[in-house]
Amino acid sequence: MSPILKIILSRLAMGVLTLLIVSVLIFSAIELLPGDIATETLGQSATEETIAAFRERFNLNDPVHLRYLYWLRDAVQGDFGVSLANQRPISELIAARAGNTFFLAAYAALIAVPLAIVLGMMAALYRNSAFDKGVSGATLAAISFPEFFVAYILVLLFSVIFGWFPSLANVDASTGLGERLYRTFLPALTLTLIVVAHMMRMTRAAIINLLALPYIEMAHLKGMRRWRVIAVHALPNAVAPIINVVALNLAYLVVGVVLVEVVFVYPGLGQLLVDAVSNRDVPIVQAACLIFAATYILLNMTADILSIIANPRLLHPR
Repeated sequence: MSPILKIILSRLAMGVLTLLIVSVLIFSAIELLPGDIATETLGQSATEETIAAFRERFNLNDPVHLRYLYWLRDAVQGDFGVSLANQRPISELIAARAGNTFFLAAYAALIAVPLAIVLGMMAALYRNSAFDKGVSGATLAAISFPEFFVAYILVLLFSVIFGWFPSLANVDASTGLGERLYRTFLPALTLTLIVVAHMMRMTRAAIINLLALPYIEMAHLKGMRRWRVIAVHALPNAVAPIINVVALNLAYLVVGVVLVEVVFVYPGLGQLLVDAVSNRDVPIVQAACLIFAATYILLNMTADILSIIANPRLLHPR
């Protein structure tokens, strides 16, 4: 078996084990919530017969370990049960909302990743210059504020003062791609400003570490232009750490959209999670948390595998 295949299989096994542990934590946390789910859902005026029928329908009378196994078995098959609030299948609700969340994350990533790499390369090229200090200061300032604060500032500037973009990202299945990109620009820009600092600074640091190596100095002595040295010789060898920080921030773009979606009333998975918490719709909360956890683990596992493949020294440590 090749070393790469062994690494992939070991990372997959570790990812599955991690997700299993997280599923236990999610289910246990929901179980520890105060109050009775049946009473909270049906209200104080519900009769004992109605509560008993509700508990029987959703297996609430079974021991907690059996209910966890039932839930895990159905979740693996893509069946997350029925919403307590509107009695609709949770899989249908999540399918529509998850597509919006992943679209917003991909939109922000298409802006943030190239921007961060270019800014990181330019900051390394003009190290300690006014450009380097200005970009580093601006990105650090953006990441220092919470997401909702950045979102409200962007709404104030681009929606209230200038009127260029809508303050609400109200999209649906019939919204065209161009209109969807226009309506979701502000939430995508908010996410971009939050994550671009990490990627830019890692790109800058990784390239600066390589600029003092002998092969880089040899390229300079041969008369190669400095920007070409960075783009052709330094950047490819800095891929491993850059991949790691990019994947971590992509994971954040998916799981960290909750506040941004609430601010812009964007119909994504984060907004669905907040609404489910407000309505005490426990099955939706469990399903959404599990999907967020699976996405985060998958992206981290992918980053780990790609960084190892991009670094031959990790494949052959001897």
